[in-house]
Amino acid sequence: MELDLEQIETLVEENIGWIIGLGLNVLYAFVILIVALWLSSWAKRRIVSLPEKSSRFDPTLMGFLGSIAKYGILAMATIFILGRFGIQTTSLVALIGAAGLAIGLALQGTLSNLAAGVMLIGFRPFKAGDYINAGGESGTVSAITLFFTELTTPDNVQIIVPNGDIWSSAITNFSYHDKRRCDLTFGVSYNTNLAHAEKVIRGCIAQDTRAHSDPEPFVKIGNLGDSSVDFVVRIWCASSDYWGLKFDLNRAVKEAFDREGIDIPFPTQTVIRTDA
Repeated sequence: MELDLEQIETLVEENIGWIIGLGLNVLYAFVILIVALWLSSWAKRRIVSLPEKSSRFDPTLMGFLGSIAKYGILAMATIFILGRFGIQTTSLVALIGAAGLAIGLALQGTLSNLAAGVMLIGFRPFKAGDYINAGGESGTVSAITLFFTELTTPDNVQIIVPNGDIWSSAITNFSYHDKRRCDLTFGVSYNTNLAHAEKVIRGCIAQDTRAHSDPEPFVKIGNLGDSSVDFVVRIWCASSDYWGLKFDLNRAVKEAFDREGIDIPFPTQTVIRTDA
């Protein structure tokens, strides 16, 4: 059935209000979309650029928050646009919420790692390059992401630890302080001149430039064992020198004891035969 010109004009006149309203809604939707795209990009750039202005802001966390801000603004703009066309957004929001709840329950382990990653990056109990013990693993921190932390062991093995395991357990950061105390124990025989042995130990400490003189090295008798008199030695040093000083001082004291004739006792066993 073909419409003549008069019928078309009548149809247009009857629906002119609806046509104008539709056109305005399309225009409003276009404007909202353009503003939302600009605002979301601007907000993300501002958040992501914060680490460049201050070292307090972590680049990984700011990148994550920038993405959340961007898509949050776009989601709000979508709801406004649908509302302009008369679509009931209440049901849509409820549907999105239900879908989000279902996804959250299905990925609760992953989301717990994400939440822990945000806490780790925000509070910074450790940083890349620190040697830590956390989540039952030890190693140097190579990378911190929102879901896991990458460690490298001293023998160059990569360990991936979920952030949830790290945040839910005690964290030991061996690199947090600039200085560490190195504790050593040296045993000498009971017939040793203790003053001479102490002098030898202090001499070895004084020869190693990594040992700090302030606080003064602690060298005292800490235990009278079954076969030895034990000297407790406590020395402060830079955290980066800890293991080198510990290993080298053990060797230096042993060699000095040998030169000075100081006996280092060791457990012995005497076997008495009772047969004829």
